[in-house]
Amino acid sequence: VERINLKNIYIDSEVARLIPKEVAKKYTVIPVYIQDGMLHVAMSDPRNMNALDDLRVITQQPIRSMIASPSEIEEAIEIYYSQQISERAIEDLKRDWTVEVQSGSADDSDIQNAPAVRLANSIITQATALRASDIHLEPFEETVMVRFRIDGSLTETMSIPQNLYPAVLTRFKVISGINIAEKRIPQDGRIEMSISGKNYDFRVSTLPTVFGEKIVIRILDRTSFLFTREKLGFTKKNSELLDKIIKKTNGIVLVTGPTGSGKSTTLYTVLRELNTPDLNIVTIEDPVEYMLYGINQVQVNTKAGLTFAAGLRSILRQDPDIVMIGEIRDEETAQIAVRASITGHLVLSTLHTNDAPSSVARLIDMGLEPFLVAESLSGIVAQRLVRRLCNSCKKKAEATAAELELLGADGPYEIYHHTGCPKCNGTGYAGRIAIHEVMHINRPLRDAIQNGSGTEILRDIAGNNGMTTLIDSCRQLVIDGMTSINEMVKTVYVRD
Repeated sequence: VERINLKNIYIDSEVARLIPKEVAKKYTVIPVYIQDGMLHVAMSDPRNMNALDDLRVITQQPIRSMIASPSEIEEAIEIYYSQQISERAIEDLKRDWTVEVQSGSADDSDIQNAPAVRLANSIITQATALRASDIHLEPFEETVMVRFRIDGSLTETMSIPQNLYPAVLTRFKVISGINIAEKRIPQDGRIEMSISGKNYDFRVSTLPTVFGEKIVIRILDRTSFLFTREKLGFTKKNSELLDKIIKKTNGIVLVTGPTGSGKSTTLYTVLRELNTPDLNIVTIEDPVEYMLYGINQVQVNTKAGLTFAAGLRSILRQDPDIVMIGEIRDEETAQIAVRASITGHLVLSTLHTNDAPSSVARLIDMGLEPFLVAESLSGIVAQRLVRRLCNSCKKKAEATAAELELLGADGPYEIYHHTGCPKCNGTGYAGRIAIHEVMHINRPLRDAIQNGSGTEILRDIAGNNGMTTLIDSCRQLVIDGMTSINEMVKTVYVRD
């Protein structure tokens, strides 16, 4: 019997409808996909003949059973049957809208909100169960598109008729503390909610568009943080370089990359490793994404005057050993961070740069003197997240001349490409892998930074020191059959 990992599968709502929720819960089963005229069903006990007989009668389909853990099946039931709740809520909204229009009393505030509440809750439940990082509600002329960002890519999950959107919009505004009467300017809000025993923090942002207010909801799982370097994809070589950087008692350690590349996750992992009873660790963040026991975490509050710079000044009066700054955004914060590192504190923070060597130029562009950057920097970790090829449908083929050039390899060579199947919802990918570039700042690099050397020279020196570049890390994943050339080109900057 084939074993299936439901965490990497997207089940079509039409397929989920084939088995009623009550039956799915009774037998701990869930329909997954139809292929070659057979309904593939995940079961906790594929040898349960009574269940198989009942499923054949109910679905009127030949059944092929696969095995999955009970917890995965139960979670999948919550996800995919909540989609049906969304659809029913939309139908209820349509009916309520019709009643209100006929009575001549429909407006934004008077629409009966019970279906809107169910729909809003269902959208949030689906997104968290599918491990989405963001929810997008995007109004257009006739419909509102609902999309989830999963594994870095946006996927449309449903659409809401435009005339029903005000009720849903109002619901999200109410629970996030946003002014429901203000529709002309962007607004920000926050929701705290417990779902299936997990605590979540939702950051809500509205933006006026020509067809109404667009909503983006960032999802932060506040449950205990359990990541390790191995889970984050650090190779043995990169992990050894990271040890050299973070074992110092002072200096600045930077994690760089674009939004959504896992910078905060890496910082939290390092903080958890450094967290011992003999150290005072204080962070200033916007937002605080994970709660770490034994670490003093401060939330930025710009309206109250608690900025990164202001908070950092106060933290340095709190006798800290290690300070984590969520992001170095301006010269003032950068200057304070440098002074803190030079006066005996280990400072961890993030920057938005393409790779590790270019972070030096970014700090100098902020107004820091090269000699201060050289003196204070301990190391830089650049990272990206690339999508992992679906093992069920990836196809091997001989690399073309253009692909060999991108890989920096001589032919002939066979590499894997994405195709798409029911198990990966036709995307060709399932999950993501991190790639890293760890630059340990040693004496040759300090001298080069102080002398004003350019990024390319710094990159060459770091390479001689043992740094593996992001592109080389990704090339290795392509060669190992874990990701595709397309994903490499999309995610990592390939130099000519």
